[in-house]
Formats: sequence, C-alpha cells, structure tokens
Amino acid sequence: MAQKLLNYKYYMSEVKEKLIELIKVQPEDANAEEILKEIAFSNMVDRGIQDSLQSNTISNQKMEKRIRSKWK
Repeated sequence: MAQKLLNYKYYMSEVKEKLIELIKVQPEDANAEEILKEIAFSNMVDRGIQDSLQSNTISNQKMEKRIRSKWK
C-alpha cells in the first residue's frame, strides 16, 4: 500500500510538472479557455501515444467504415 501511494504521488508530481510547463509556454495574452484547450489537446495526444504503444489501434479501413456508418 505504501509503495502504491508513493507511485501515485510521483505520478501526480509528473502531472503537475507537465501542466505547469504547458501553461508556461502559452503566450502572455492567452486566456483560460485557450490554455484549457491546449491542456485537453496535449492529454488527447498522450492518450493516443499510449494507445499506439499498447497496440490499441484500428486500421484506417475500419475507421473509415465506422465513420461512414455513422454518417448515413
């Protein structure tokens, strides 16, 4: 249990550091909405990379079929 808590604290520390860096690189005139969009985009990219690394992907053909079936 103690190790799990330490891992969680380390993970949260990494998350906070990443968020701080994302905020720091925003233009000085960036508003909260723009910053939140950037954070959301970064999170989606990270999730996509993790999915790819875990081979949790589908082919372009399967995705095309999914899209076409929804737009009929």
